[in-house]
Amino acid sequence: MIEVYAVGIGPGSTDYLTPQAAAVLRKCTVIAGYKLYLEQIPEFTRGKRLIPGTMRQEVMRCREALDAALAGETVAVISSGDAGVYGMAGLLLELTEFERYREIRITVIPGLTAALAAAALVGAPLMSDFAVLSLSDLMTPKDLIEKRLRLLAETDFVVALYNPASSKRRELLDYAIRVFRAAGGPLPCALCRNVGREAEQFELFTLDTLPREQVQMTSLVIIGNSRTVIRNNRLYCPRGYREKYELEG
Repeated sequence: MIEVYAVGIGPGSTDYLTPQAAAVLRKCTVIAGYKLYLEQIPEFTRGKRLIPGTMRQEVMRCREALDAALAGETVAVISSGDAGVYGMAGLLLELTEFERYREIRITVIPGLTAALAAAALVGAPLMSDFAVLSLSDLMTPKDLIEKRLRLLAETDFVVALYNPASSKRRELLDYAIRVFRAAGGPLPCALCRNVGREAEQFELFTLDTLPREQVQMTSLVIIGNSRTVIRNNRLYCPRGYREKYELEG
């Protein structure tokens, strides 16, 4: 069985790269990925054949990677964060449904997704039930994203918003703030930028004070729920230990 690895490289710095992912990348002879992500792991790409590309070239890049595997190469297709969270693992599995690639096995190597890295940066906002949702309508219809936002707001979930806005796309971020504000009031939230990269930073706000104009594609927004608190510049959601065990200070 021919094997191709879908590797999550974490949200930025190689500090977030797992030992398993590093071991797989070292043994591969070909590495495919978005050009920016390849540049994040130079110690694993030197001397190897690279299949780079830009956004919206994902299908072409994955096909070239699978063809390289058929030609006898050991191939990894990298994704930022986790390969199975808005990454390339799903597309690779879809492509292996075609007869040409049916003999290829896709092995997914997990990575640290941005929501978890951002949550650790700001405190512990994901202690209770939470959801992740991308506001990019490139692959998902806008009306479906709006429906999911409404339902999540009604169920009092903590939500991590991926791809929250770009220079040309800000309507869904405004909509998200509006529906969560209507359902839960001025909920606590965090604006995280460049998580895992050199310019990493975060700020805590409420939905009433979140500076929407500062939200970009490299940002991740975490919206808390009715139990979420901001204290000592940390955002966290109590799990319920104080009530269950009658904790005292």
